[in-house]
Amino acid sequence: MTMTFGLQTAAYIVAIVLFILSLGGLSGQESAKRAVWYGIVGMALAVAATVFGPDFALKPIVIGSLVVGALIGAVIAMRVEMTGMPQLVAFMHSFVGLAAVFIGINSDLTPVHHASGAETLIHEIEIFLGVFIGAVTFTGSLVAYGKLAGKVSGQALILPGRHLFNLLMLAAAIALLVLYIQGAGSWTLWVMTAIAAVIGVHLVMAIGGADMPVVVSMLNSYSGWAAAATGFLLGNDLLIVTGALVGSSGAILSYIMCKAMNRHFVSVILGGFGGTSSQAQEIEGEQVAIDIAGVAAALDEAQSIIIVPGYGMAVAQAQQSVSELTRRLRARGKNVRFGIHPVAGRLPGHMNVLLAEAKVPYDIVLEMDEINDDFPDTDVVIVVGSNDTVNPAAQEDPGSPIAGMPVLEVWKSTQVFVLKRGKGRGYSGIENPLFFKENTRMLYGDAKDSFDQLNAAIGT
Repeated sequence: MTMTFGLQTAAYIVAIVLFILSLGGLSGQESAKRAVWYGIVGMALAVAATVFGPDFALKPIVIGSLVVGALIGAVIAMRVEMTGMPQLVAFMHSFVGLAAVFIGINSDLTPVHHASGAETLIHEIEIFLGVFIGAVTFTGSLVAYGKLAGKVSGQALILPGRHLFNLLMLAAAIALLVLYIQGAGSWTLWVMTAIAAVIGVHLVMAIGGADMPVVVSMLNSYSGWAAAATGFLLGNDLLIVTGALVGSSGAILSYIMCKAMNRHFVSVILGGFGGTSSQAQEIEGEQVAIDIAGVAAALDEAQSIIIVPGYGMAVAQAQQSVSELTRRLRARGKNVRFGIHPVAGRLPGHMNVLLAEAKVPYDIVLEMDEINDDFPDTDVVIVVGSNDTVNPAAQEDPGSPIAGMPVLEVWKSTQVFVLKRGKGRGYSGIENPLFFKENTRMLYGDAKDSFDQLNAAIGT
């Protein structure tokens, strides 16, 4: 069965509307599940309209590719843990970039005759830009995956004169573009691809672990623009619009996250941001441990309790145990709420998804700006595997790598209990003065085991 051109266009319009509804629905927890289904249906419709379109030859290799790709995607989706979502997202972005590179090179190898020189010029610029953005996205996403998965050091690689190095590579790419459109040959495209690949690696390697959530979002934007460039090359309006939606929404999210982390948007693109020219302050004192009985006694006396989850909760898969503790405390008439930092958990919205999965009521899960003023009136704060988002050094130490970053001001509460596996500095490698404050006690061990013991101690 082959669609007519008009029917294909109508299907594309419906798919675009579904994609827009999907993006809009993801802004709220209650509508997120429905929004995901909008996206699924929209993408299924888009693929079907393309495969059965009037200009598409449905060959066995295409059918085989669709089946194999669908099976691989299904297996990965079923096997990946929630803790692996950030690196999976980064890895998937690399495929979009690689596809843009392949399509651009294919367009160069199979030239199409154009009616005018202006059309030829535009087409060659489209090829060059598509391959450039795609190559940067591909290698940058692979490095981001490596950092998030712990396969590459999370420390920022700061090379001497790194910005000059980036400018020289960009200048070389522009010079190659000029040569390319003047007919110098395909070698210019290949050389530019190699340069863009190096740029992608260097940009992301220069960014430290604490700032990786912004990087993932920015790479999402890059992948969208790469898809849009691919759409221009293929003459596919749906791909152009979809790529623009992904690219613009990713850029907007990156900007919002930069504000949440007190970062400059341009610095994200250039890489190597978040550093400081001064030395971080030395921390005096020691971390004081507490046992389950001590935390249970404090919770029994407390009336106002705030739980601040971080990536450690995801690693321990403690969200169900956290939800059970919340249920038991609320059954006793205690005011229990959650404080979520915009970039908690290496991926925007990661903690919200975990809590929703554990059936934590939406109305007690609050953003940082909604709950920060309430900490001085809070009896107990429980920090679960979070470090940078509750670090007072952001406000108190100008020499800290996170100086100026808005954080959850948990230290202003009466008591703070921090659940950690050990005395390490966490993923970003930044020491946290919160752990040494007089009103802070450390509950060491696996977060899930600790919450299970707290649930047993508190009772039904």
